[in-house]
Amino acid sequence: MVSMDRLLAFAAMSLLVIVIPGPSVLFVIGRALAHGRRTALATVLGNVVGSYLLVVAVALGVGTLVERSVTVFVTVKLAGAAYLMYLGVQAYRHRKEMKASAMRGPGEGGARRGDLRTVLDGVIVGVTNPKGIVFFAAVLPQFVDHSAGGLPGQMLILGLVPICIGLVTDTAWGLTASAARGWFARSDRRLSMIGGAGGFAMIGLGVTVAATGRAE
Repeated sequence: MVSMDRLLAFAAMSLLVIVIPGPSVLFVIGRALAHGRRTALATVLGNVVGSYLLVVAVALGVGTLVERSVTVFVTVKLAGAAYLMYLGVQAYRHRKEMKASAMRGPGEGGARRGDLRTVLDGVIVGVTNPKGIVFFAAVLPQFVDHSAGGLPGQMLILGLVPICIGLVTDTAWGLTASAARGWFARSDRRLSMIGGAGGFAMIGLGVTVAATGRAE
């Protein structure tokens, strides 16, 4: 069982890391700007699922291999970067399909992807997030109590802390970005511009992730 002092210490560490926007946050903002609130929330859900998969991987010992192997780490990082850039290009290509009239209807319009596909996009970005890989592989194990035993179980419990914090903060980022998008939705031209901006943001994020060095 995880002691309360370790739980609180890890929560504090997690909060410090999460408040600095990383790839997941910027991805949520980009999707919110390009597609709106529903897509942003589905992306947040996918992100937290992908992030917890990293926790599971670390608990099973796979995360250590990824963090310590330069080849595996770079492969995962570049795969995530390439996918981000692909999604950015798609958002930019479909920016003119975003219509203000559709935004005022039941849906959010504008080439919105299916909810399941959007969640899966978030999962892919969450599980290939270099910041998440390093944090869970290098920091999470430091907070387990070896004398108490059940190390995988402790990691799975501790891992829920940053996941819950991320769920709250990412949702707040997504709702804020989608609310700002509402002003642009009053005009097809402005909506097209913000859709393109969201696409460029994701492309830039992909380039940034690809160029991010490996923390030693």
